Amino acid sequence: MLALIIFAVTLILVIWQPRGLGIGWSALGGALVALLLGVVQWTDVAIVWHIVWDATFTFVALIVISLILDAAGFFTWAALHVARWGHGRGPWLFILIVLLGAMIAAFFANDGAALLLTPIVIAILVRLRFSPQATLAFIIATGFVADTTSLPLVISNLVNIVSANYFGIGFGRYAAVMVPVNLISLAATLLVLWLAFRHQIPRQYSATTLESPASAIQDDLVFRAAPLLLAVLLLAYFLTAPLGIPVSVVTGTAAFALIVIAGRWWRAGRGAVVSVPTALRHAPWQIVLFSIGMYLVVYGLGKAGLTGYGARALTWLSGQGDLVATVGTGFLSALVASVMNNLPSTLVGALAIDQAQVSLHTQELMIYANIIGNDLGPKFTPIGSLATLLWLHVLADKGHRISWGQYMKIGILITPPVLLLTLLALFGWLQLIKAY
Repeated sequence: MLALIIFAVTLILVIWQPRGLGIGWSALGGALVALLLGVVQWTDVAIVWHIVWDATFTFVALIVISLILDAAGFFTWAALHVARWGHGRGPWLFILIVLLGAMIAAFFANDGAALLLTPIVIAILVRLRFSPQATLAFIIATGFVADTTSLPLVISNLVNIVSANYFGIGFGRYAAVMVPVNLISLAATLLVLWLAFRHQIPRQYSATTLESPASAIQDDLVFRAAPLLLAVLLLAYFLTAPLGIPVSVVTGTAAFALIVIAGRWWRAGRGAVVSVPTALRHAPWQIVLFSIGMYLVVYGLGKAGLTGYGARALTWLSGQGDLVATVGTGFLSALVASVMNNLPSTLVGALAIDQAQVSLHTQELMIYANIIGNDLGPKFTPIGSLATLLWLHVLADKGHRISWGQYMKIGILITPPVLLLTLLALFGWLQLIKAY
């Protein structure tokens, strides 16, 4: 009960953030209380840090890359191209925006897709003079696809990094399993979003009010360097994985290279357009404190019995067959994530899977089902993920307020079918891999 109370109060503080404490200091405060009251020990700090450090610094590096590219006009340029490729047809524009969100989520993580693309999409829709109802449909689609298509690569979501590191899954193996599954998730997302919002999407629009994509480019050097840098980064993930090089080292190296280019270091800063200090200042450094703090609190909750309950539930599910184990694990993880937040839920799920008495094949199904549940499940509630909370804050700043009730009504309608179809795709794909 003590561990549960500490977790509940910590989560409330993380959401509320009184007196501007931020998510990091709120979570760290909960961890300190857990240490002082003996819920966790100082030796547990090293265990938790070993689990989360690589994921945390990878995420920070990815957001730094995203912020620099955003300041250089990279994402605005892409969105303006997408608006023109729609050729004045609203349904086609809707599909293209979802596809753009999926691509950004794959390479820049779900947080990057939700936080960077949403303001750009809103600005474009204002220029296109879309109605508030149509704008809401595109906004929801942008925020939703950021999570539902954050499956394909280890770097696409903090959840993926933590899980891959915990179970020793290489970058190549992870992609081989989850890229096909992500395609099904993308197709299901498009279908469900279209069915939900087809009446709000205008049939036609005029793109004459939009500026040319080239006008969005603020830093030509960064813009030209970006495709090559991203291609090399993606290749480096595959090449370095067998060598055991942490993902954060690879991503951090790419972020450093982009900082050098943007800052024109070889010219002592002369000619720099993008403010590197601003990008670094806006990087999510509080996530470092949040990761160690919240994960330590949840680790204490797991030691107090939550992990044991989870392991028994997963062992029971495995006895019902692999299909039930896959779908059951995914939905169980999703429900826990929607209440607990997906980052601590990922750790609870990983610890429970590690303790469950299941076969190796069933364990692999459960590992990936836990990832899917924690990537997609947060869409049930606003507190399910930090990305959603920050996304709602960005929308409020832009004058688009979505209440928690309104959000949950949409989330409960949209999430279950996409989650189910994605889990079924995982089961079918891994069964096929096993057969061959």
